Amino acid sequence: MSETLALIIGKYNYWLYIILMMIGLYAMIVKNNLIKKLVGMNIFQTAIILFYVSIGYKTHATIPIIKDSGHGDGHGGGHAVIHAADYINPLPHVLMLTAIVVSVATFGVAMALAVRVYQRYQTLEEDEIRMRLTEE
Repeated sequence: MSETLALIIGKYNYWLYIILMMIGLYAMIVKNNLIKKLVGMNIFQTAIILFYVSIGYKTHATIPIIKDSGHGDGHGGGHAVIHAADYINPLPHVLMLTAIVVSVATFGVAMALAVRVYQRYQTLEEDEIRMRLTEE
């Protein structure tokens, strides 16, 4: 039992991401209000971004900048061995920056569409919109 508890406590950040993802998924599936669905989608996206950032992290690693060997010739003529395990991979972080930009843009367009839906149907409730669509 203590091994299971140690696993749960040791990976608490992953459990937090799973909880956030489930909250977002619940809001997207169960809620009838379009704004609540959009907020649920945003929570879901944020959980995925946090997950990818956390798996790109390494304990006791440094940024991937290789320092000059100190010879002064500008070519870095040192013959030191570079260990990839000593450096953090920046690719997941860079990709998540792009995902954040896409997320904000998606949320903005979705909110603009929600405003247009409200102007047309005077409601943001999915059931009422569906009823009004069948009447037209």
